[in-house]
Amino acid sequence: MNQLATFIQLIIDGLAQGSLYAALALAIVLVNQATGLVNFAQGGMAVLGAYIGLTASNLVTPVVGLFAGITIGIIVAVAASFGIGALIERFVMRRFMGAEVDTQVVVTIGLFTFIGGFIGIVWGFNYIPYPFYISGNESFTVLGVSISVWSITTFVTILALMIVLQLLFRGTKLGLGLRAVSDNSDSAALSGIRVGGMLMIGWGLAASLGTVAGVLLAAKAQLYPDNFDGILVYALAAVIIGGLDSPIGAVLAAWVIAIVESLVGVYVPFIGHDLKVIVPFVFLFAVLIIKPQGLFGRRQVVRV
Repeated sequence: MNQLATFIQLIIDGLAQGSLYAALALAIVLVNQATGLVNFAQGGMAVLGAYIGLTASNLVTPVVGLFAGITIGIIVAVAASFGIGALIERFVMRRFMGAEVDTQVVVTIGLFTFIGGFIGIVWGFNYIPYPFYISGNESFTVLGVSISVWSITTFVTILALMIVLQLLFRGTKLGLGLRAVSDNSDSAALSGIRVGGMLMIGWGLAASLGTVAGVLLAAKAQLYPDNFDGILVYALAAVIIGGLDSPIGAVLAAWVIAIVESLVGVYVPFIGHDLKVIVPFVFLFAVLIIKPQGLFGRRQVVRV
């Protein structure tokens, strides 16, 4: 493979890996838009949804066939995740609504630990193949560059989700309600917005979104309780770099992180594959110093 083909290959691989970071980042942005909170349990919730989808798919596939079984499994996973997210908000997070932000963050970390343990008890700690429409190794070649079908599928899926989420926040009454509750829940309630309902919808949508990423990752790397532990770090970095209130910013930051990490691992010898993990943190520190609200985030104005 020549130098140009290698470079393009790294870009494509970075876009695919960045799409996974972006999916989880979008879910984090969604919860933050609805509650003003960063949900550290997002990765665990995504994996839980994927396991539920896997179980449903395995149950119905012998009856309806592989294609329909996979489709039903994904639908069940997304729907169940929406319910789980809404219930977690209603019966866990709602109890800490007036607490300090630090306390709420600790609660999400506790949820993350609990969900991981629950998955291990129910499904075990072994890697499980996830049935999907395509194989994770399936690829085709264009001008000497090998392009993974999974990479294209992941990239297109996340791009579509980003557009839908941006339209939701900017162009719908639901998005306006979610933003109003996040900015000031008391004022939103006085305006007639059902704050509790909005919070449940926000958590439910975020859980469903994360599960889409969970299914895509499992389709390539198999399913495991800790699938998203490492990816969560990159997703958090993307959210902070892109802006907590900007779906587009979070996705673009996730893609940039993954592409630069991919290139640095090959073209910067003293960093290599072992130290390329420092890439998102270098970006993170630089952005926090230059623009703390994120590259695409809005500066918060406090009225006195």
